[in-house]
Amino acid sequence: MTAEPTALIAGAAGGIGRALTAGFARAGYDVIAVDRAKAEGVVLLNIADGAAVAAFGAKLDHLDVLINAAGVLRRSDEYDPDVFADVLDINLTGVMRLAVACRPALAKAKGAIVNIASMYAFFGAAHAPAYAASKGGVVQLTRSLAVAWAKDNIRVNAIAPGWIVTPLTEHARADAARNAAILARTPMARWGEPDDVVGPALFLASDAARFVTGVVLPVDGGYAAM
Repeated sequence: MTAEPTALIAGAAGGIGRALTAGFARAGYDVIAVDRAKAEGVVLLNIADGAAVAAFGAKLDHLDVLINAAGVLRRSDEYDPDVFADVLDINLTGVMRLAVACRPALAKAKGAIVNIASMYAFFGAAHAPAYAASKGGVVQLTRSLAVAWAKDNIRVNAIAPGWIVTPLTEHARADAARNAAILARTPMARWGEPDDVVGPALFLASDAARFVTGVVLPVDGGYAAM
């Protein structure tokens, strides 16, 4: 009898993270959900705490999939260098911490990493410079680890969500003019739902993508194509 594959999802209390947790569970994965925020079924783990992340990773024996979905957005406060550094520490360095901690378990399983980047990895974000910088860094980190860890049979890819209905985008959705502009530029003429990210993540995590690594897949309703 084959054991269920295991997926570790960081940022599981967030909008996209919750959808990924539920989606991977429906797909037959044994899901380990972690977040620094308290939530039902979620293990507390602060990815900004290097010692805690290292200890957590050391307990993992076998890991098929790591999903890095944790992230913060501080908008205009990010022009404060201290806030800027804090956002990068969580959104970018946190991804690296968890990837490094999970590397032995992923190598044992010939597993996959799926990092959640953003469309702001490609576009400037005047309202959130640290968020954009961190997500651009996630894209380059994804490519770098894909090259470096191929020898361990670990595939590393990323998804770049567009405008998705989550707490992070509530501010934009509440602004009538901005909401209209977003919909006008999106060829599919709607906001994405967190579940729209699940299928692409499952694909990148699966054997169907066994020859896919170093890829950044936009999930944005065509926003980046305009």
